[in-house]
Amino acid sequence: MMVRIDLWWLPRAFVLGLLAFVIFGPLTNLVLWTVAEKWYFPHMLPLEYGVSFWQRVFSPRGNAMESLGTSVLIATLTVIASLALAIPAGYALSRLKLPFRGLILLAFLIPQAFPNLPVYVNIARFFYQIGLNGTIPGVVMVHVTHGLVFAVWIATAAFSAVEIDLEDAARSIGAGPIQAFRDVTLPLAAPGLMASAIFVFLESLDEFTGSYFVGAPDVTTLPLLLYTAGAGGNYQIASITALLLLVPSIGFMLVVERFLRADVLSKVGH
Repeated sequence: MMVRIDLWWLPRAFVLGLLAFVIFGPLTNLVLWTVAEKWYFPHMLPLEYGVSFWQRVFSPRGNAMESLGTSVLIATLTVIASLALAIPAGYALSRLKLPFRGLILLAFLIPQAFPNLPVYVNIARFFYQIGLNGTIPGVVMVHVTHGLVFAVWIATAAFSAVEIDLEDAARSIGAGPIQAFRDVTLPLAAPGLMASAIFVFLESLDEFTGSYFVGAPDVTTLPLLLYTAGAGGNYQIASITALLLLVPSIGFMLVVERFLRADVLSKVGH
């Protein structure tokens, strides 16, 4: 009697295994480098393990904590500036019948449409002339140009997801336009605005090119420290720095998943 073996699951298992390797393979390699004392070709795994490089990174001379503090400060200021511009812009784009509304939204994508290198070189030269090169305000201004893409688009979607009838109901019982916005619209749009703030924060935290041309060498962020370590062949220190950047990114993305509802996402670009 022949037994039929059903192998329908093999292709699916192969695809899932390949996907897991693509996603977790580089992460595993990164984690191994953070604890590798000695590791060189052709060995597949580190020859010695230890935490001496962690001690070097977090030592007073390691400059990692200072760079992390600078990165967090710049990212926080970028979020504040971006939301200060995005909230009124997003509300106007969602509520007012503006001519060329689609072109206005598209204009915020322009900084992403051009190669970063020539743009930042020219910005650095201009900032040098006006005294902003090598300063935290100069780096924040560069980060805001990228952060506004996420801030304005998500803020517009968040306000569009709030029914205008709720504002009308508040105004019908005596609330003024500002009070209706403050007490009704803003709280309901807050989850989307929080997600927008997190996207801007992560974009600023990971931004390298603008920070390099506008901030270096006076303003050292964590991505600049990572680049310096990697370019110098210090793969352990570069991997530890990358892991420090990865942790808040994963944590904040989990938070974004809770804040960005389907009704908000459906309004993006509309």
